[in-house]
Amino acid sequence: MSKISVVYWSQTGNTQAMAEAVAEGIKAAGAEAELLEVGAASVDALKGEKAFALGCPAMGSEVLEECEMEPFVAELEPHVSGKVIALFGSYDWGDGEWMREWVDRMKAEALQLSEMKALSAILSLTLKALRSARSLERSCCRLKCYGK
Repeated sequence: MSKISVVYWSQTGNTQAMAEAVAEGIKAAGAEAELLEVGAASVDALKGEKAFALGCPAMGSEVLEECEMEPFVAELEPHVSGKVIALFGSYDWGDGEWMREWVDRMKAEALQLSEMKALSAILSLTLKALRSARSLERSCCRLKCYGK
């Protein structure tokens, strides 16, 4: 894997801290990471990448942030076939339904299992970093990665 973009939306800084941890995990595994706020990200650029990560906290009644992240994800959805995708975010209420729904949306078109294992190894380092991040102590973290 060459470059892996980590695209996120954050209101309070918790999801940004998670995105930074994801990027550090990618780098620790020997790949290049590009950290991008969703407003600076391009769907066209992600179309050409084999792998990327998307992060957003649960908002309102457990949905993606509706002004920037949701439109970005909706535009990206038709182009995820064959991609390795990691989804992450945080919530402080509910049971994580927003993440399950997000995974289901993106999972319709996934990737080869061998590539999935490589990204899972990268992200396992990240999960350890997320669990120890002091700024996230009160938030429940969710990191999902999937493939065919």
